[in-house]
Amino acid sequence: MEPREPGDGTKAITSLELLLDEAAEEAVRREWDALAAAGFSSLAGHTAASNRPHVTLAMRSSPVPHPLSIDAGLPIPIELGPPLLFGSGERRVLARAVVPSAALLALHAAVLRAAGEGDDPPHLLPGRWLPHVTLARRLRVVDLAAALALLGPAIEARGVAVRRWDASTRVVTHVAP
Repeated sequence: MEPREPGDGTKAITSLELLLDEAAEEAVRREWDALAAAGFSSLAGHTAASNRPHVTLAMRSSPVPHPLSIDAGLPIPIELGPPLLFGSGERRVLARAVVPSAALLALHAAVLRAAGEGDDPPHLLPGRWLPHVTLARRLRVVDLAAALALLGPAIEARGVAVRRWDASTRVVTHVAP
């Protein structure tokens, strides 16, 4: 996401994201790399230091308190399950669904309480949240079968930290633990 200058008419985005343990992060990066090596869209091509596999918990253009204190109870077990697609048309977002366990739902609720009211998109709201880890953006639908063949089985993981990503400044701040 490109940084935004104050007063340029656009809204800066702040997201709160659950980071994965090292082994799970490596497993996702292997899938990113496999997609890229096969010539498909992949997040492997985004080489910024802030580009890490994560589960988005909140995303706002409205203000998010800073610093933010979250009683997170980390680490928590999570499962990166089957692939899923977002979007419509010729190109889609390919992601791994994250099984919404009681611990993950409690963390999501704690993050939203700490962040306060905001303008999260519908897919991040309680009762509608679709937890996932993105593998590729703009994957061509005609490449889907070949791309799916490159993905491994479910990934057992732990959510180990919550970070805040401020797109306007490109600053990452760890919020919890």
